[in-house]
Amino acid sequence: MRSVRSLPGDRPCYGQRMSASHARRTLVFVVTEDWFFASHFLPMARAAIGMGLSVAVVTRVREHRAVIEAEGVRVVPLEAERSSLNPMTAGYAAGQLSGILKALNADIVHCIALRGILVGGTAAAMAGIPRRVFALTGLGLLGAREDATGRLSRLALKGLIRGPLASRQTRFLLENPDDARALGLDPSDTAVTIVGGAGVDPDAFAPRPLPPPSPLRIAIVARMLWSKGIDVAVEAVRRARAGGAAVELSLYGAPDPSNRRAIPEDTLRGWAGDGVTWHGPTRDVAGAFAAHHVGCLPSRGGEGLPRTLLEAAACGRALLTSDVPGCRALVRNGVEGVLVPPGDVEALAAALTQLAADPDRVARMGAAARTRILEGGYTEAAVAASVATIYAELLAS
Repeated sequence: MRSVRSLPGDRPCYGQRMSASHARRTLVFVVTEDWFFASHFLPMARAAIGMGLSVAVVTRVREHRAVIEAEGVRVVPLEAERSSLNPMTAGYAAGQLSGILKALNADIVHCIALRGILVGGTAAAMAGIPRRVFALTGLGLLGAREDATGRLSRLALKGLIRGPLASRQTRFLLENPDDARALGLDPSDTAVTIVGGAGVDPDAFAPRPLPPPSPLRIAIVARMLWSKGIDVAVEAVRRARAGGAAVELSLYGAPDPSNRRAIPEDTLRGWAGDGVTWHGPTRDVAGAFAAHHVGCLPSRGGEGLPRTLLEAAACGRALLTSDVPGCRALVRNGVEGVLVPPGDVEALAAALTQLAADPDRVARMGAAARTRILEGGYTEAAVAASVATIYAELLAS
């Protein structure tokens, strides 16, 4: 995570500043966790401040308040459990949030992630604030499930987000076109904007020389969740090694105690050996990728656009991931990396074996991944500029 303090006059310009009639308009972000906002969305806040907006974030405060406030953003605590979508709990949180939005005199409410949209959209409606941005960062388990429950849940979600939670001035900010279609939205509609996730800083994540070609070193930098397919990667590496491939896997990340899909620490420690190492969390993500050839995320689905893939690509590393929404929005199979079916250990092991045997291909994919970041709209600056345009259009309306 990176924090840069700068003076107001030094902030980058993301388009025209607001006119006098828009002076000190207020933008309020609604997000469940302060760490999530600090790690992903500070560039959007900087863009808004650069436009002359007053910016606040309503969130559950833990350890990142100072980082956020250093950017000139007001932090307003709201204690809420993100893992629950219980209507009673969400309704109580929405009532509290409605009062906060009124007190802040919010002009735009920017709701982040599924729970932020459900609670924030309800609160904005209660507070009579029509300018809303619904930023979906993935459908999570609802997007990954293909059974009747999953389909019905997505149908209900579509009805809410496009129905009572939305106003005529609601804008939809999504990280991949598959999620837009899942909600019944046309990606080309003027109310819909597809962005490159949260974006990545290509200077902070710059390419470094690849390690020696053998063994092929794979890095997963992510929360240690079953939904991320960590167990699939572990088993695939063991099978590839059993078949004679020189492959090693490094896991960087910690279980998320607020997520019911967290992998127990005992399990992570038990996976150590036979080419697999769990390093725990790291603050030096760029350094982790520098020591490896491939950035991997064998997700089971539900992603928006995984930041770990953006960071690995910016570092000039080949990408190995699942053919699921979000991941396939960035990675073109055979160009920036390799796509495999989600949950398919054999396919992942075969891909590892092929990459281990062709270091030149790995290097070419890594170079293509870096170019994809720079030219495909996946930088922080590109994403912030797109979001600033939405803010300006809403205020002009």
